[in-house]
Amino acid sequence: MEFVRVSKAFRTSRQTKVILDDVSFFIPQGRNLAILGRNGAGKSTLIRLIAGAEKPDRGAIRRSGAISFPMALSSFFISSLSARQNVIFVSRVYGYESREVMAYVEAFCEIGSYFDMPIKTFSSGMRARLAFGLSLAFRFDTYLIDEVTAVGDAAFRQKAQNELNKRIRDANIILVSHNNDVLRDSCDCGLVLNNGTVTLHDDIESAIQAYNDIIQKNGHE
Repeated sequence: MEFVRVSKAFRTSRQTKVILDDVSFFIPQGRNLAILGRNGAGKSTLIRLIAGAEKPDRGAIRRSGAISFPMALSSFFISSLSARQNVIFVSRVYGYESREVMAYVEAFCEIGSYFDMPIKTFSSGMRARLAFGLSLAFRFDTYLIDEVTAVGDAAFRQKAQNELNKRIRDANIILVSHNNDVLRDSCDCGLVLNNGTVTLHDDIESAIQAYNDIIQKNGHE
């Protein structure tokens, strides 16, 4: 994956929030990438840009292989439909047998009778569980994960991490998390996002240290 002179900003009535300012970087195939940055730095926006759910203001993003939708991104669900109906719809879009996908997602999410209730009745955590389970039901070359392993109780978080570890054996991940232990367990390189710039580090410890230096300098996340 390659970003070539990519810029992205959001404009409000009061200010312009710059996420990426003429940024270029290349992520080699076969690497598991952590994305680090303070709250509000634009980590989730970067994930959406990688997925193609957001378009850059300028520049080009070149991708290869099958890339998942962000696992914690539930905005693509049709809120008036049930989880079951959404799973059937997404399965058809990706060309999968909906019965097999449904069995996996229903067992993974652990939301009981809510699986047949409209998505609009779900909590944000339940939506994230559903999005995570649905992502894992398909085979992608790269999975995009945005803090999803923080969802639910300790048992569910461990279950999510175990499933994630299985995927890493056959695919790559791009992961956003504030949990350094999760980053160390799952990633081998890191990208630090700060004030519209990005710095790519070839090893995860270097990326975590660079991020900690930013936090120390600014005094908060």
